[in-house]
Formats: sequence, structure tokens, C-alpha cells
Amino acid sequence: MRLLRSGFGVALSALLALTAPALAQNNLGTPSLDSSLQTVPPVVPVHAAHGMVVAQEGRAAQVGVEILKQGGNAVDAAVATGFALAVTYPRAGNIGGGGFMVIHRKDQAPATIDYRETAPGAATPTMFLDVNGNPDPQKSRDSALAIGVPGTVAGLVMAHEKFGSGRFTLAQLVAPAIALARDGLPVDGDLADSLPRLAARLARWPSSAAIFLNPDGSGLRAGQTLVQHDLADTLSAIARDGAHGFYDGAVAEKLAAGVRKAGGLITVDDLKSYRAILREPVRGTYRGYDILSMPPPSSGGVHLIEMLNILEGFTLKDDAASRHLMVEAMKRAYADRAAYLGDPDSVSVPVKGLTSKRYAATLRATIDPQRATPATPGAFPVPREGDNTTHFSVVDSDGNAVSNTYTLNFSYGVGLVADGTGVLLNNELDDFTARPGATNAFGLVGYEPNLPGPGKRPLSSMTPTILLKDGKVALVTGSPGGSRIITAVLQQIVAMLDFGKDVAASVTMPRLHHQWMPDETLAEPAVPPEIIDGLRQRGHQVVVRRPATAINAIASDGQGGWIGAADTRTRGARAAGY
Repeated sequence: MRLLRSGFGVALSALLALTAPALAQNNLGTPSLDSSLQTVPPVVPVHAAHGMVVAQEGRAAQVGVEILKQGGNAVDAAVATGFALAVTYPRAGNIGGGGFMVIHRKDQAPATIDYRETAPGAATPTMFLDVNGNPDPQKSRDSALAIGVPGTVAGLVMAHEKFGSGRFTLAQLVAPAIALARDGLPVDGDLADSLPRLAARLARWPSSAAIFLNPDGSGLRAGQTLVQHDLADTLSAIARDGAHGFYDGAVAEKLAAGVRKAGGLITVDDLKSYRAILREPVRGTYRGYDILSMPPPSSGGVHLIEMLNILEGFTLKDDAASRHLMVEAMKRAYADRAAYLGDPDSVSVPVKGLTSKRYAATLRATIDPQRATPATPGAFPVPREGDNTTHFSVVDSDGNAVSNTYTLNFSYGVGLVADGTGVLLNNELDDFTARPGATNAFGLVGYEPNLPGPGKRPLSSMTPTILLKDGKVALVTGSPGGSRIITAVLQQIVAMLDFGKDVAASVTMPRLHHQWMPDETLAEPAVPPEIIDGLRQRGHQVVVRRPATAINAIASDGQGGWIGAADTRTRGARAAGY
């Protein structure tokens, strides 16, 4: 599809014709991200000669490294890490949510796995509206109606079956997660931060409270032990029967019953019909590097490449002038996101047009190097961004790589554990737009392409990405952070390829964000005052807001080894290698 005019103009005109209600702030908090950070602590890079895993929780990262040490490839390690995070990092690691995996295979074609959640068969375009036809955030965020059919198990099983080394059975890869769930693990790090703060979300559901809360209703505290017997049993069923152990039989019946009892729509048939999908990666180039990223229903890869294409026509330096250009590129890409993106199996998404160099040139020509382009005459309130997604990066000694991002949406998802399963369920259907022009919990505007519908996959910002140089892995990266994910990955790439920073410095570089609506440039407190002043002088409305992203990246050291960088904005993130 050829784009005849900029989505920036299309989406802006459409929005001005609508009146979207102000949305209440998301009060879930972001406990693992230090809101008091005025400077980002430096990353201590980890060097490894053979293989590496960088994840937001150290025990799960070590599980993946042990698989690499035993001869597994990057996919084997990613599968083991993904299942382990469901136990050790329950507010984002999951088997009750979904996500995306980008895979680079040495001397073979790359691949991506779309294991995004799907809407139940009973979903309708108006399911999140009230009786007056207005969006009802409570329905899409806090009720069981928000639960999508989980995709994580199908995605990880597909990765093992199609791209694993063949040296490990699925049962062997799931075994560490089963042991962690059954034996229990000490409440520390992120668990110790998040459980006390989010106890009220979990307390709404007795099945969740029995696992994560004390008898007095308080969240488990540092020094206590989190034991998850039901989750161990569910993981054992998966280890024994593969995806059928989750999507069919006793576990599926318990999942569907738990959701329906809570007022949701998922049925046994919805679970039985779920399928992960192999998709071609979206590809681009920037400064001589090849980019592999996730295609729709993730918007991440498309708009990462769109922004890089725009910026490639400028000479960028680590200064306010270049940050202005980056913010302007962000505005245009996010406007296109609202106008064009949705589930590619339900709507036509113009991926080739949006990622073309020619289209980027037309957008670049609309940027004034000295002045901000207004996105809207007003601004909507910005809900607090979530760090409730998690990303991990994996490389092995043969040069294979996996970039994986998955999520429950909010921290601990909707907060509901389906009774008897141990599985925390997502509230991912809030990533649909409730009606054309409405915003979701991350302030993102959507239109008809992203309305709910039976079996549809909601649009996502997840941006698992791999950069190649001369066919070899140069960088594996990604981040949590809701709508800020795409711009976080963008800024890390620009920091390395334009500003000359190493992987550790690129991860800790203070970040900006603009998503077209509202017309605000968000800046971390650590952004230097001269950059904030320079942006304001160019007409940007800069709002200083606490950190909301956490990049976990691995870069080639240029000599056959790897350098890992776990973002210090999070507590407990780890780069582990051998």
C-alpha cells in the first residue's frame, strides 16, 4: 500500500473531530523503577566469551545461562528463561499473558513468533463502553472482561519445537521453573517492592490472595517465602503434554472456569483454538546496520524503523538540537501508529509504506530544525507508564540470538489467579481502543483498525530487536515500559550508532519520550538541564517524569564475545554469561 499523505496529518485531523474523555490516572505504581532517580546509576558491563542472558530477574537469567553451558542454543535458553520468569518475576514474567520473540539464526533465515493474546470469541467492538457509549476504563483494565486468551505457552513451545537445538526436551527446559515454584523462593528484590504496594489489586481475588498475601491481607514481605504449588502443577502438565497441557484438558477447564466466574468471556473452546503465529520480521537499515524487529500486531518494529529512517537524513550529536529532531520523528511515527496499525490478520497494515525510505523523506521534510510541530491544541492527562512488561536478550556461542518481550499489561495483570492453576491472568485487552479516538491506559490513541473483535490481537508497543553488521549479531535489545518502549529502543540505537556510546552507556543514557498525544515531551529527571532548556526554547512542552523503561541488552565485543548490560533503573536485573 502506498501512503498518499502523512498519517501525522490524517490522525491529527481525525482526532480534532472527536472529543475523548479524560482518563483517570493508573494508580498501580511502578515499584521496581526508582522514582527518585536524578541520575541513572552506571551499568557495570558483563563480559562473556560464549553465551549470555540479560533479564530483569537474576535467578531466571541464570537458568538460561545454565542451559547454554549444557550445550543449548539461544532459543533453548530463552524458553527456559521465559518459564522461569513466570515464577520468579510474576508481575510481568508469565504464562498467563503473551508477547513476541525475534530470532536470529546463524546461516539461516530469521524468524519471529507472535504469541500475543487474542480476544475471546464473544468479544465485540463495543465491549468496553458504558451504557452511554463512552469508554469505561474499569471494564478494560480492572475486570475479567479485560483478560485475553494467553499466548505465552504456545509461543515458548513453538520456539522449542521449531528453533531449539534438539538437545533438550521441553520437560528439561521447564524443570527449573517447576522446582522454583514448588520449593519456593525468598521474597526479595522486585517481589519485596511490588507485593506490599500492589496487595490491594491481588486482594480482590481470594485465589490470588492465598498465594501472594499474608492472612492479614498484606503482601508477602522481604524474608518470607513465595511458594506456588498450583503453578508447579500447571508447569508440570506443560512439561508432560506440551501446549496441550495448558490449552486442553484439566488446566484449560480451570482457566476458563476461573475467568467466567470472575465475569470474563474466555471459554474452553477459546483456549483450544489459540495458536501462536510465525511471522516474517520487519526489516530496515540504519547507518550500515541491518535491523530485525517485530511486525504487527506489534507496532514496535514498524515505527522503530520509521523513526530511524527519518533520522538517517540528519547528522545527530549528543545535544539539544538532535534531541529535538528525535522528538519530532517520534511524533510522526506515533501519529501513524494511531492511524494505520492493528492486527494484520484483521486489517490491512501498510508496513512497506511506513518503513520505506521514501516515505521517511516526506516526513523529514515536514520537520523544522528550529521549532516544534504542534500535535494538538490541547493535551490529555498522561496515565503513569507501566514497567509491567519484561524483556530478555539471549545470545549463544554460535552467534544465534533471541530478543523476547512479553507481558501481563499491568503489574500482576488483572490480579486474578485462575483457581487451581497458579496462573496470573492478563488485562491485555485494554490495548484495544474502546472506541475510535479513545486512549488506553498508556495514553495511546487508537482508531478502527484496533477495535476489539473475536479472535483479534490487540496492538502492542513491544519492540524486541536485533541489529546485524555484515550478517553477524551486533546488538540484541528491548525494554518494558508501555508506550515508551519504542522510543527507548530508538534512543539506545542512536546512542550507540550516532553518539558513539558503548552498550552500557547507551542503556543508562537518560531518555525522552513523545507519543504524539498528548503533546508533551516526557523527560527523565536525569536528562541534562541544557537539553531540557534547548527543547523548551524550540517550543516543546517538557514534563519531567520518573523512569519508565528498562533496557536489557547484549552487544558484540567485536572479538567473538559478548558484553551484557542490565538496566540499573530496575532492581534485580542481571546480565549473566559464561
